[in-house]
Amino acid sequence: MYDELSKDEIKQRLGEYAATLVPAGSTIGLGTGTTVYWLIKELGNRVRKGLSCQVVPTSEATRKLAEDEGIRVVSLNDAGPIAVTIDGADEASFGFQLIKGGGAALLQEKMVAAASEKMIVIIGEDKHVPKLGKFPLPVEVIPAGWKPLVRKILATGAKEVILREKNDEPVLTDHGHYLLDCHYDVIDDPAALNTSLHLLPGVVETGLFIDMADTLVIGYSNGDIMREENIHSTGTGGIKS
Repeated sequence: MYDELSKDEIKQRLGEYAATLVPAGSTIGLGTGTTVYWLIKELGNRVRKGLSCQVVPTSEATRKLAEDEGIRVVSLNDAGPIAVTIDGADEASFGFQLIKGGGAALLQEKMVAAASEKMIVIIGEDKHVPKLGKFPLPVEVIPAGWKPLVRKILATGAKEVILREKNDEPVLTDHGHYLLDCHYDVIDDPAALNTSLHLLPGVVETGLFIDMADTLVIGYSNGDIMREENIHSTGTGGIKS
C-alpha cells in the first residue's frame, strides 16, 4: 500500500519535474498559478547551480517570484524566440483543449504561449477531463460594458455568468480588465464557442486555449507523472505559419 499524494503534493512534484524540461541557454515562458509556483522555485535552485536561462512571465506575480529566485526576466517584446512555455490549466480535455484564467492572467498567458515554439501544460489528474466545462470559463472584458455582455454570453449557452470579485470589488487583470466567469457545464465545441465569444464587442480574450497545447504532463495521486503528446500539434503554440 502507498499513501496517496494530496493535490498540493502533486502540484509540487509536477512543478519540480517541469523544471527538468527547461533547455539550458533558452528563453521560456512561465505561466501563472500554484503549480507554476513550484516550477519557479525549482528553476531558481537550478539557476543558482549554474543553469543559464531567461524567462518571460505571464503575470506580475510570476515576474516578482522569478526575480526573487534570481532568474533573469525579460518582457515579451524583448524576448526573441521562446523555446517553450510551461503553464498549468484549470482543465485540459482529452483532445488537448484548455480552460485557463483561474489566476486572472489569461490574456498574457495566451500571448506568451502563442509566441512560443511549444507549450507544455502541467496538471493534476483531476483536471484531465473528457470534455471542458465543469470549471467556469473566464472571459476577459472591457469594464465599461460588462453588464450587456452578460446577456450576450448567456445567449451562447452559458447557464450563469458571474463578475469575478474580491473583497466586494471587481477583480482587475494586469491589463486593467474585468473577468466574467461563465458556467457552461459542458462545452461540446470549444473552438466554435471561442469564435462566438470573440465576435462580441467588449470581449478582450477568452480562457479557451484552442489547439495550443503540445504536451500534457499529468501528475497522479500515486506519485506517477505521465506525458501525453498532441500528435496534431503544429509545434508553434497553436499558430500555423
